[in-house]
Amino acid sequence: MNTQYRENLPGTDLDYYNAPAAVDAIQPGAWARLPYTSRVLAEQLVRRCEPEALTDSLKQLIERKRDLDFPWYPARVVCHDILGQTALVDLAGLRDAIADQGGDPALVNPVVPTQLIVDHSLAVEHAGFDAEAFDKNRAIEDRRNEDRFHFIEWTKTAFKNVDVIPAGNGIMHQINLEKMSPVVQARDGVAFPDTCVGTDSHTPHVDALGVIAIGVGGLEAETVMLGRPSMMRLPDIVGVKLTGKRQPGITATDIVLALTEFLRAERVVGAYVEFFGEGADSLTIGDRATISNMCPEYGATASMFYIDQQTIEYLKLTGREPEQVSLVENYAKKLGLWGDALTTAEYERVLEFDLSSVVRNMAGPSNPHRRLPTSALAERGIADGGKLESGKAEEQGGLMPDGAVIIAAITSCTNTSNPRNVVAAGLVAKKANELGLVRKPWVKTSFAPGSKVARLYLEESGLLPELEQLGFGIVGYACTTCNGMSGALDPKIQQEIIDRDLYATAVLSGNRNFDGRIHPYAKQAFLASPPLVVAYAIAGTMRFDIEQDVLGKGQNGNPITLKDLWPSDEEIDAIVASSVKPEQFKQVYIPMFDLGAIQEAESPLYDWREMSTYIRRPPYWEGALAGERTMKGMRPLAILPDNITTDHLSPSNAIMMDSAAGEYLHKMGLPEEDFNSYATHRGDHLTAQRATFANPKLFNEMVLNDDGSVKQGSLARVEPEGKVMRMWEAIETYMNRKQPLIIVAGADYGQGSSRDWAAKGVRLAGVEAIAAEGFERIHRTNLVGMGVLPLEFKPGTTRKTLELDGTETYDVVGTPAPRAELTLVVNRQSGERVEVPMVCRLDSHEEARIYEAGGVLQRFAQDFLEGKV
Repeated sequence: MNTQYRENLPGTDLDYYNAPAAVDAIQPGAWARLPYTSRVLAEQLVRRCEPEALTDSLKQLIERKRDLDFPWYPARVVCHDILGQTALVDLAGLRDAIADQGGDPALVNPVVPTQLIVDHSLAVEHAGFDAEAFDKNRAIEDRRNEDRFHFIEWTKTAFKNVDVIPAGNGIMHQINLEKMSPVVQARDGVAFPDTCVGTDSHTPHVDALGVIAIGVGGLEAETVMLGRPSMMRLPDIVGVKLTGKRQPGITATDIVLALTEFLRAERVVGAYVEFFGEGADSLTIGDRATISNMCPEYGATASMFYIDQQTIEYLKLTGREPEQVSLVENYAKKLGLWGDALTTAEYERVLEFDLSSVVRNMAGPSNPHRRLPTSALAERGIADGGKLESGKAEEQGGLMPDGAVIIAAITSCTNTSNPRNVVAAGLVAKKANELGLVRKPWVKTSFAPGSKVARLYLEESGLLPELEQLGFGIVGYACTTCNGMSGALDPKIQQEIIDRDLYATAVLSGNRNFDGRIHPYAKQAFLASPPLVVAYAIAGTMRFDIEQDVLGKGQNGNPITLKDLWPSDEEIDAIVASSVKPEQFKQVYIPMFDLGAIQEAESPLYDWREMSTYIRRPPYWEGALAGERTMKGMRPLAILPDNITTDHLSPSNAIMMDSAAGEYLHKMGLPEEDFNSYATHRGDHLTAQRATFANPKLFNEMVLNDDGSVKQGSLARVEPEGKVMRMWEAIETYMNRKQPLIIVAGADYGQGSSRDWAAKGVRLAGVEAIAAEGFERIHRTNLVGMGVLPLEFKPGTTRKTLELDGTETYDVVGTPAPRAELTLVVNRQSGERVEVPMVCRLDSHEEARIYEAGGVLQRFAQDFLEGKV
């Protein structure tokens, strides 16, 4: 740390860096005009930058320039077990590579404190109507993941600066919000803002506390872990003024689904969004966290709220120590991070959203930004009176109705970190039980809160038994259905869906409902608030008009509708006030983080298990990846439409026997019931490779039906033969031929979860470049981290204007450099040669260096062996 501008923080024995003085020394009065994000970034520059580089870096913030890179050093790295494990598998492999070259592997350690929470591994094999569901699901999780958990336990003893929270304790983002983030750090006698990166796109959940926290891929997280800065330029900072107050009966879920539609339409992709105004002031931290959590669904990088009295009250409620709470308030006011100090902040773009305009909402049927007002269910063709009546006849005949809700899940930290949403669900269940309503028998119900605290306040309020009676018993403290880990259906129900080709659906309180994500047999999925999830379990079908149709009849014969179940805001707030207590958070988190003394591992090198399908020494220094990328004669593996998600590129849900990965696991002797999910096998590249483009909802425009329409499925066409085959067989064919590949795509390529295997899989397949109309931020950095060149078409040029059909070969001409213009040469089968100007999406000099080395790990290994680390 530098000493320039270092001063004592009044009222404490800590120092702080007077960033306002440093900024105003360059341009008087500039600090008052800076947005919240710029102030936090400025403090970090004043604290970490070399004096000779400080002025130029601060000018980028003051003058709103974006022509120079500056370093960002996050204070922490937070990982879930899937990407966190794969990142640590990479580091273990890096240790092997260093040792093979004569280096000391024990010196390869995370430099930045790294917290790994095991939360992505639990599947809801036993539903919430099973009283023993929690214990049964946890036992299955431990059995299936023994190899993974063995490795994770080893990392805790082998690597310095790694803390592990084992399975069964909650979701990383909710634990981050409720416990891990101090909001203001105090290290080495200095106070400074807490910041972090996390290996999940919903890391901005904790932005609600005024903490800059962004989602990154595992590869970028590895860079930060190893003490390297995340090089960045001033982001586009968009101010969102929230006006008005929500109407009675409107939940935070309703608000965030409306905001997601609004902000996606306003094109805030990649931006840091800052909420302010009277509407923001009125939102609790629980409400703010719901909004910040869905940041990636509206395409932003961060969703910031300032520090204010709501923050202080939340820190007290969640059991933070009084000294820490006092430090947060003192520091925020001194540095100008307190809400009142932001009234003079200036934004290049300001959007306005009226909270009073929000109605009861859902999202669906297949995108989180496609808002579906519950008043418009019939208008949108979701609710259908005719089909509802015929469905009732089918039900009387012992069949499931068209539109059957086969999964109703209260899941995800998006909503379960907000006590108001959880309590509202409990009150709906209580009223339903009093009126004699029950869930439909084909609905697989579950409740998976992101924190054990939820159980304590639901028990305190008497609402947990009410949820259990309707089938919403606690099945685990993990991501579950939100992450596609919804578990197996009853075999009879599954067979009926197959035999009748039934339109089956899922309703969940999560954040993503992309096609094929929630369950292979749920053709579409809808996002809804926890109380609405309860209502749909009773309704049992999406053909039901949830606002108008009758859920059942009371003892007096009167019809019961949703309004008869819905609690008032006063009811919800009274229970939250009386039942959610600081002692509950202390009871849960003090023992969880009392890690005690940890015995050091016997060896700095991991003893890889040869037959494991979960953990395998990574191949990133071997074979094709060690060779040179030719950028010549590339054949297209796929030509893809807009909005390709990382779920398309590398799905995370259950592995089916008839998939390439399923066939491989069967060959390796794994019983089908223990195939687990694609996500859990990402520490073994031989399994994970087979997930590449394995999503059955994929549309590869190279594969057509007889009528010329694009055929759906995990399919590819191998050239020059023109033979259509399963995607994995095509990849194997090209790998055997050592054929370099390219992928051509539309807009927003790689949106969705921060999944490094979406980049690893294509690189291991032999893909050297991706030519797309646009890239999602995290996925683009993952591609660079794997040595894959992202190329962007210039406006007006697309795969369609070029009339590409997949018979072509492609060359890239030019030297890759930040934002350079390169030429994509399209060699048509006819012999025609088309030169297409492309933008090289290496966005910084550091990215260019990483790409040149072949990827993040290769770059670090080079520097380590040359003594530069």
